Amino acid sequence: MFGIYLKRELGRRKKAALVIALGLALGIALVITVDSVSAGMAQAQDKVLKSLYGLGTDMTVTKARTAPAAGGSGRPDFSFDAKSGGSSTQSSDRVTTQGGQTLKSALVTEIAAEKGVASAVGALSLNVTKVDGSFTQGTAKSSGGGTGGPGGGTGSTGRPQVQGGGADFDVDSYSVVGVDVAHQSLGPLSAMKITSGRTFTSAQTGAKAAVVSASYAKEKKYKVGSTFKVSGTKVTVIGVATPDSGESDTDVFVPLKVAQTLGDAKNQVTTVYVKATDSQRISAVKKAITADLPGTTVTTSADLASTVSGSLSTASDLATSVGTWLSVAVLAAAFLVAALLTSSAVSRRVREFGTLKALGWPSRNVTRQVVGESMVNGLIGGALGIALGVGAAWAVTAISPKLTAQLGGTGGAGGMGGGPGGGGPGQQASRNTMEIALSAPVSLTTIALAVGLAVTGGLIAGAMGGWRASRMRPADALRSVS
Repeated sequence: MFGIYLKRELGRRKKAALVIALGLALGIALVITVDSVSAGMAQAQDKVLKSLYGLGTDMTVTKARTAPAAGGSGRPDFSFDAKSGGSSTQSSDRVTTQGGQTLKSALVTEIAAEKGVASAVGALSLNVTKVDGSFTQGTAKSSGGGTGGPGGGTGSTGRPQVQGGGADFDVDSYSVVGVDVAHQSLGPLSAMKITSGRTFTSAQTGAKAAVVSASYAKEKKYKVGSTFKVSGTKVTVIGVATPDSGESDTDVFVPLKVAQTLGDAKNQVTTVYVKATDSQRISAVKKAITADLPGTTVTTSADLASTVSGSLSTASDLATSVGTWLSVAVLAAAFLVAALLTSSAVSRRVREFGTLKALGWPSRNVTRQVVGESMVNGLIGGALGIALGVGAAWAVTAISPKLTAQLGGTGGAGGMGGGPGGGGPGQQASRNTMEIALSAPVSLTTIALAVGLAVTGGLIAGAMGGWRASRMRPADALRSVS
């Protein structure tokens, strides 16, 4: 009886049911679209951050560099000996640690033992400046001419002049990072994909081997098997790597022990990469490390995310603030309109409900009838809203609008990653601009949310209409009979 009457009444009021369903559908579709775009923004930001500190890294530990001693500039200096002869070739490398003050390698084990830390590895960032060129000695010549004194004699009165000679030097600077070859899944190399050759094995802790970035290999025309010298140490290229996204701030990766030898930094690191056991414990782990290791700077992925600017950041802010509030407002309006329309429809059905009560229908049956009709309208609206929302998300993914992300420094030596060039990738990122294609993935959670909203909208509309219908008396129906 209930189902037959429900079907007949909905069939009689197709236009009203469609208006209510469409109102709910628009609100639900907007929620799905905003939620999907926000998820796409989160994925885009993850790609940006992954290019800096590597997959799985939750935070880094660094220490700010102290001011140079009095009389020192803190910059590399070069001294060349003057040699006799027409030409003299000179070459000199200067290797300096970058990314802040060095930390003892023992701190890596200490950090790994902290509660809430799943793993920790150290890395050493170096900057190599190579000056290579030659001096050419000039030739001293005297200028002739001039007239002598009263005796009429002639002589050379010009001063000697140096002709020719000079210097021709090339300055090359590149970055080197020492990685823990036994734990490559965490740290700077984890954000790189080997495109040629291979990566290090766990046994190559002291191997004179290197993995170079694809851009640096192209610049220097390196390939697997090529050799080059770093401060007099000959290394062999065993692999060429490409970052998962963006561009790499590191040119050369070598085993940590080799980097410590090159930088004269035995048992030292510049950055400790940390992975927490649970994303919910990152904040607590940060506080614990900061308390146990005073003077260090702990930078989380959330800290670094705040430095991302550009259209990605602007769009993300709009999606999370304006978009969220807009979807909430539209959804609330849709619920209110559905409730008002349902209540208005009840008012026009005074004779119907009054007659049903006069025939013996209890108030709960009348309420159930109104709520049932509203629930069907809500489910129809939910189905339409899911279709519209998924369609909008698909359109965003198909168009794939391009967003730019400019990565700014976090200040000090606390930049995420501790890469070369001073202050780590967090600071280097000030010159790193990435372009990300936006997508709008629709998850099962989003679909479940849409179904929940549809049911909620139907219940709200049905509750208001059912409450009003339950208060009607049979006498109202008799008064409305003409």
